[in-house]
Amino acid sequence: MTVGQSTHYNAIMSDLIFRFAPSPNGHLHLGHALSALVTRDMAQEAGGRLLLRIEDIDTERCRLEFETQILEDLEWLGLEWEKPVRRQSEHLPLYADYAARLGEMGLLYPCFASRKDIAAQAVQGKTDPDGAALYPNLHKDMPEEEVARRKKEGEPFALRLDMEKAIATAHVMSPAPLTFQELDRNMEVGETVLANPARWGDAVIARKNSTTSYHLSVVVDDALQSVTHVTRGRDLYAATDIHRLLQVLLGLPVPLYHHHELLMDEKGHKLSKRHGDKSLKSLRSEGATSRDIRQLAGIDRK
Repeated sequence: MTVGQSTHYNAIMSDLIFRFAPSPNGHLHLGHALSALVTRDMAQEAGGRLLLRIEDIDTERCRLEFETQILEDLEWLGLEWEKPVRRQSEHLPLYADYAARLGEMGLLYPCFASRKDIAAQAVQGKTDPDGAALYPNLHKDMPEEEVARRKKEGEPFALRLDMEKAIATAHVMSPAPLTFQELDRNMEVGETVLANPARWGDAVIARKNSTTSYHLSVVVDDALQSVTHVTRGRDLYAATDIHRLLQVLLGLPVPLYHHHELLMDEKGHKLSKRHGDKSLKSLRSEGATSRDIRQLAGIDRK
């Protein structure tokens, strides 16, 4: 944390701010309920404020009908949040400005590769923390003339972070080790975690069909909304590596983190929309109460 970041953080510590940030690309399920309720409960216990943010940068999958259902489900669970709700789709030019700042620092490069291209060139066995093939640095050193030609022809491209250069730049800006504070459920500091962004390879900062990515938009929003406590699932624990790096590079404040355990199915898989796990909407239609949801999510087991 830099001096400027520390000053900003200390200034807002008396106003603790938590947020729940779902994506409207499907219906909420028990895993989302767990995250929402843990966030709300921690905010209440700390005497803090609760924000709701709709993370809808994926314009191909996110739909208004899902957002409407999310709001209805959260109200049914008993959540109350401050208004207005922040919708990321309304701030795409802002994220582009932050990406441009990274570009001006010489930390981004255009990548025209498709998923098929990446899969064909990836080194077998080398994966990122999410289990995806580690990006094999395609197009990293593409000649400027070819980059200009492809852009002129309208070929879509993503912007990737030159991870090695970014880490070196961050070290110059803030020589201290890149770390974050992990809180336990009782709001006590459990450990100081050493971030390791290098294991992600050259991460995408702006996707082909957008001005941003999850990594960029989430750190920008957390800073602009003065979020002091980030509560989210354990599946995003490793992503904090990249978030801490971006916070240093962009001079953003550093929140405290709590990554709660995940709900698993009988096969040990994380509950998810992708696997068709039962939605809160369907559980409600079967007669479940909000109290039942707390018990099913493992919050109240009595």
